Amino acid sequence: MTALVDAAAVPGAAPRERRVWRRLRGDRAALAGLAIVAVMIVVALAAPLLTRLEGQDPTTFHSGLLDSARGGVPTGALGGISGEHWLGVEPGTGRDVFARVVHGARVSLGVAFGATVLEMLFGVVIGLGAGLGGGRADAVLSRLIELSLAFPPFLLALALMAIVPQSVPRPLLLAAVISLVSWGNVARVTRAQALSLRTREYVDAARLSGAGPARIAVREILPGLTTPLLVLAALKAPINMVQEAGLSFLGAGVRPPTPSWGQMLSSATTWFRTDPMYVLVPGGLLFLTLLAFTLFADGVRKAADPRWSARA
Repeated sequence: MTALVDAAAVPGAAPRERRVWRRLRGDRAALAGLAIVAVMIVVALAAPLLTRLEGQDPTTFHSGLLDSARGGVPTGALGGISGEHWLGVEPGTGRDVFARVVHGARVSLGVAFGATVLEMLFGVVIGLGAGLGGGRADAVLSRLIELSLAFPPFLLALALMAIVPQSVPRPLLLAAVISLVSWGNVARVTRAQALSLRTREYVDAARLSGAGPARIAVREILPGLTTPLLVLAALKAPINMVQEAGLSFLGAGVRPPTPSWGQMLSSATTWFRTDPMYVLVPGGLLFLTLLAFTLFADGVRKAADPRWSARA
């Protein structure tokens, strides 16, 4: 991540960001990833409309479409795909798969984006406090950052999800817990960048003009963090999506009847031999979305890296 820190300049931030966007537009793989992510977001936002167009919902059981002699496998080819059920029905329950995957996209993407926003907020506030506070504040906050990085985030999130109150809505709880265990890298990068920027001439000029620490942080330091934080956010979103899928897969995330791609994959493990479509649909969508996020994040990283731009 040291390249991310080197990628930021400060005055003239807007021209720098335009240069980054110009380089990014030349990266076809990154633009393809961005397009796929945009389509997935539109699908998630339009999930109620799409399910109304299909005429189904994600919770109704259709037991008449299951073959009881085979243990509840959907009747018909490819998991019961038909004009009424565009991606077939779930084995064992008969719930519509299309309705559940589009509503599951809302949960999976919503948790990923929500956790990313909270991570960036926590990390930036603590990182700026450490980088600009100096002395005892830097020592205390740096130890806190190191403590956060010392624990495996997924295992810690799994433990926290097992003990937190169950009355809180699970998607909100997932976003909060994932962000709580994963903000350390953001804080570390923010602190390193703040330590570099606080010695610049324009920061000294603002300090001599009477600007306080909060004003310097917001008006002078934060503009220089835009590009590295954008790269970090693009990298964090797919990681958080994997965390949500993993927690739901293990039963610590969202629970039926609320759908998510990880929760659907968890229930599909007992059906992958008799109804492979039930595994392929959520698994394929999860893989495609993660690949798209990764391509876009890699494109942003290269576009923001001055060493890459020099080669380009």
